[in-house]
Amino acid sequence: MEAPPLERKLAAILAADVEGYSRLMNANEEHTLALLTHHRAIIDRLIEASHGQIFGTAGDSVLAEFPSVLQAFDCAVAIQQSLWHANNRFPDDEKMQLRIGINVGDVMVKSGDIFGDGVNIAARLEALAEAGGICVTRGVRDHLRDKVEAKFEDRGEHKVKNIARPIRVFRVVFDERARPGNIDEPPVDEIDNSANGEQLKSADAEIVFWQSVQASESLEEYRLYLDNYPNGQFAELAKNRLADPAQAEDPSVEVTFWESIRDKQNPALVRAYMEKYPRGKFRSLAKILLEDLSARSQ
Repeated sequence: MEAPPLERKLAAILAADVEGYSRLMNANEEHTLALLTHHRAIIDRLIEASHGQIFGTAGDSVLAEFPSVLQAFDCAVAIQQSLWHANNRFPDDEKMQLRIGINVGDVMVKSGDIFGDGVNIAARLEALAEAGGICVTRGVRDHLRDKVEAKFEDRGEHKVKNIARPIRVFRVVFDERARPGNIDEPPVDEIDNSANGEQLKSADAEIVFWQSVQASESLEEYRLYLDNYPNGQFAELAKNRLADPAQAEDPSVEVTFWESIRDKQNPALVRAYMEKYPRGKFRSLAKILLEDLSARSQ
């Protein structure tokens, strides 16, 4: 079969995750899952309305691509403003806040996945943002400087993991309490915090829970999933992961392996990675690299 085509393009990338997600889960799993489902409904709707495309969701994180920097930025601000109002009825220790990073750069798209340094930098920016905040690169700031009301606070250069050069980071200063226009938000009152709430027993809540477990790669969270969903859709997979702890090893081990082989132009090493990590984070990229190396050798 012919391999799916590899598309390269310049895009605006938005990466977001929930600040303190593990803490919220430990404090109140049911409320956290219900609130995450509610917040994701807002986030997904805003991304779609801003002509963005969601490429990855792993429980508490979102990765989306936009055709313009302005659309990505307006979407990010609208998300943070909408979630500020959604969180306003809860005490501080129950609020679910996002951190968002935006970058503009070259990305690769293949088989429904998006990757490249453009994506990696957005993810690193998100980690540098504060709860409820947005961080952007110099390129994003330069595109937007005279087009938006928000201000940009220079946070200096940061050396981040797996990126060769330091990144100039700017914190976005905006009115988080403002109401974004034309937003149809799900009512917060729909969130059911009762222990037996039907919403918390829904398939959607289970899927959100499972995605967060996969993202953490923690054996304890696989056990937590089975405690909550002993007959769930992913119960057999969770049991298999627990039976073979190597499948849930420290994710940094896989990252180190990939970083050590990706630039060596050696098909045997790429195959070794794919055999060791059949469901690895870099499998799609490994396939592309192996195809490129095979084509060069012909």
